[in-house]
Amino acid sequence: MSAWNDPPGGFHPVSTPDYLPRPQLLAIQLQRLQSTVARAYDRVPLFRSRMEDRKLSPASIRSLADIGKLPFTVKADLRDTYPFGLFASPMEEIVRLHASSGTTGKPIVVAYTQSDLDVWTEVMVRSFAACGIHRGDVVQNAYGYGLFTGGLGMHYGGEALGATVIPISGGNTERQLMVMQDFGVTALCCTPSYFLYLLESAKEMKIDFSRLRVGVFGAEPWSEAMRDRIQAESGIRAHDIYGLSEIIGPGVGIECSHQHGLHVFEDHFYPEIIDPDTGEVLPDGGEGELVLTTLSKQAMPMIRYRTRDVTSIMAEPCECGRTLRRIRRIGRRSDDMLIIRGVNVFPSQVETALLRVEGTLPHYQIVLTREKGLDQMEVKVEVTPEVFSDEIRKLEALQQQLESTIENILGLRVKVTLVQPRSLPRSEGKARRVSDLRNV
Repeated sequence: MSAWNDPPGGFHPVSTPDYLPRPQLLAIQLQRLQSTVARAYDRVPLFRSRMEDRKLSPASIRSLADIGKLPFTVKADLRDTYPFGLFASPMEEIVRLHASSGTTGKPIVVAYTQSDLDVWTEVMVRSFAACGIHRGDVVQNAYGYGLFTGGLGMHYGGEALGATVIPISGGNTERQLMVMQDFGVTALCCTPSYFLYLLESAKEMKIDFSRLRVGVFGAEPWSEAMRDRIQAESGIRAHDIYGLSEIIGPGVGIECSHQHGLHVFEDHFYPEIIDPDTGEVLPDGGEGELVLTTLSKQAMPMIRYRTRDVTSIMAEPCECGRTLRRIRRIGRRSDDMLIIRGVNVFPSQVETALLRVEGTLPHYQIVLTREKGLDQMEVKVEVTPEVFSDEIRKLEALQQQLESTIENILGLRVKVTLVQPRSLPRSEGKARRVSDLRNV
């Protein structure tokens, strides 16, 4: 961890593996992949049996290309082996456990050795450095603390960087805004939907947080149009961060100052893109499902974990000089797809359509119903106070414009209902955009 102990001025990102020549990085990846596969084979019965079914052993992995021989891991594997069936370390070496909320069944349990926590801290330091946060910044961490990985992951990375971290956690919007103003917060970590809510509340309360300059937003998909809205209304730089509990938590990838794709910390996480239907590995540039393999995790190595996130790998060099490949921002998941009257619909497409039209707010809800055997889709969208007070004729024109814009993007005619500001539920965590009443 010597890279964190720099002289005053803070952490120097050039001292990290972010700038390694590609041949040197590839050599590190292969060595770590071979070690991880051997560890999982020796210590995780499920992984060993799947390898043996394929007549594979750790010696079968002679090159990075051989990763394609290995079996996939999916979320159901973590549920089926709940709670500790995928651990590769004995409990006396496990220093922390995290878990998902378990809203769709058994919670996903993930484990960390002290070495794993050190890696997590390292990639979070590199993440903050990439988006311009440094020693001397005051970082308000509004991600939830507890079993959710977001809060503690951000916290330890910020402290190791040398920033001042405010562990405020989620909720209590009035207190959040008071702290931002009174403590001179310069960087904020939370979900993008919650930041929009903070912005809205700050205007009503006449709160000034003009020292804020950077936002690190993740834990939910958000569009480029939403970023444009956030940056225009707040004056900050809004950076996308990517991670998932099954791999490590936040810090798998981050946007640099150029905001053109998220650099994946490839010395710890090996990315692949596959066709979600066939499992075939796609070349760089091809859009498909992101698959990640941990290269240094001890407690719970993940081999070819199917994230269900849809993206592509950008192999061309970035202007920032980092040699790490990037992934395009994730706007949808393969399991988020809605099928409405035979048409594939993603909530992110609806968001893109709404943010193209003046007079709307970035708060919406998709309501699915079934009438006479046919699926119906309604989009409730908030409009600005000025628009809501307009005459009926103008509101009808806006409604028709929104329906037309959505139809152009989706290829599907849906009903749009305009609602007054602050009438839709707000979220202090991940936004829930879809209300499915078809089977209620």
